Amino acid sequence: MKTNKRVFIHPSAHVSQDAEIGEGTKIWHEAQVREEAKIGRNCILGKCVYIGRGVHIGNNVKIENRASIFQGVYIEDDVFIGPHVVFTNDLRPRAFNQSWQIIKTYVRKGASIGANSTIICGIEIGEYAMIGAGSVVTKDVPPYALVYGNPARVKGFVCKCGDKLTYVNKHEQYVLMKCEKCNEEYHIPIEHYNLIE
Repeated sequence: MKTNKRVFIHPSAHVSQDAEIGEGTKIWHEAQVREEAKIGRNCILGKCVYIGRGVHIGNNVKIENRASIFQGVYIEDDVFIGPHVVFTNDLRPRAFNQSWQIIKTYVRKGASIGANSTIICGIEIGEYAMIGAGSVVTKDVPPYALVYGNPARVKGFVCKCGDKLTYVNKHEQYVLMKCEKCNEEYHIPIEHYNLIE
């Protein structure tokens, strides 16, 4: 395992010698990190977290208890993954299939995924998007989008701070939205705004 003195790994965790763990990262009780996984700096992996072979995780990522992140998942910096979140990696799973194909999934910078959500493989979750608890995400999520449900649908847009954005006005190519909490303004592309249900 490629690590350094400033990494904490609980004695009950199992971390492959072929994994790479960044400085300041903490791996808690009974977590498992598989071969060739790369975990960035200052991450937290809670109790019983599973990180599959070759998974890439950026810096400052928080993964709550019992989340399962299987091979083929790429997670950028500052992502939050709630407890019991599951990522799939095969669109046609069969126990007897010897030629199954891993389908990649990308979670972009700053996104948050609520507890008990299921992420179907082959999609991209945009930067600072927010997935509501218990959602089943079956298609791409635009940046800053708030989605929830089964299947998850766009219900609005959120600020980097996490508060819901409010409509200001509409332009030819974007909708101007604003965070009432921190006064940040966002230009949401029309094609993304029109996804709201």
